[in-house]
Amino acid sequence: MADDKNDTTDVADRNAGKGHIPTVIADELHIVYRVNGAKTGKGSATSALSRMLKRGEERGVRKVHAVRGVSFTAYRGEAIGLIGSNGSGKSTLLRAIAGLLPAEQGKVYTDGQPSLLGVNAALMNDLTGERNVILGGLAMGMSREQIKARYQEIVDFSGINEKGDFITLPMRTYSSGMAARLRFSIAAAKDHDVLMIDEALATGDRKFQKRSEARIRELRKEAGTVFLVSHNNKSIRDTCDRVLWLERGELRMDGPTDEVIKEYEKFTGK
Repeated sequence: MADDKNDTTDVADRNAGKGHIPTVIADELHIVYRVNGAKTGKGSATSALSRMLKRGEERGVRKVHAVRGVSFTAYRGEAIGLIGSNGSGKSTLLRAIAGLLPAEQGKVYTDGQPSLLGVNAALMNDLTGERNVILGGLAMGMSREQIKARYQEIVDFSGINEKGDFITLPMRTYSSGMAARLRFSIAAAKDHDVLMIDEALATGDRKFQKRSEARIRELRKEAGTVFLVSHNNKSIRDTCDRVLWLERGELRMDGPTDEVIKEYEKFTGK
């Protein structure tokens, strides 16, 4: 959810450092999932639905408090890593910043358009890689002329043609790693106000990771902000200058990369 910039003044003044331009502000953000875990009752499905309507909410609906009161401010030119145990709320936080999940409490303010890139980002399996490059570029707001100008760069960056002409084959013939590399390459072809990457760098070989890390540094130079979720601490160290550490939905630590990862590794024993 992106709110009016005038509404962000108090939060920005409280959190922002002098001389920095905020791009994302999370202010006491809470995200709650509602999971239908209702036990099977007596009678037919029709009678179960009738009972639900009468009560307004089925007792079996379980609430999962995925993000708990998280507050931070991100600035232009920053690359921010998100770390934490599985289920700590990292991906949920990114989805909330992207406007894909509503806040239960608190606010998310964004300056510019956030773009979320995940390893499961939807491309169309029955279409060729070539068609997906075009559709993906259009979905990001690129013109056909811009896509045409950057098409070969996208294909070369992904590396999927290094062992054959895979770009002309349907996406369903790709390995998961090839598909993920193509998704990242399409997203990275455009300069973003806020780019959020969920584990995409973990899907390629070291050669592709190096290219990806270099591209993230370029995006930062273009005054964008990059968020990176990864379980690979080396990728975080090589790419990010700041880290948010989440545990059980709470922001446990926010600071320089080396300091936060050092404490996280003490916590995990790795």
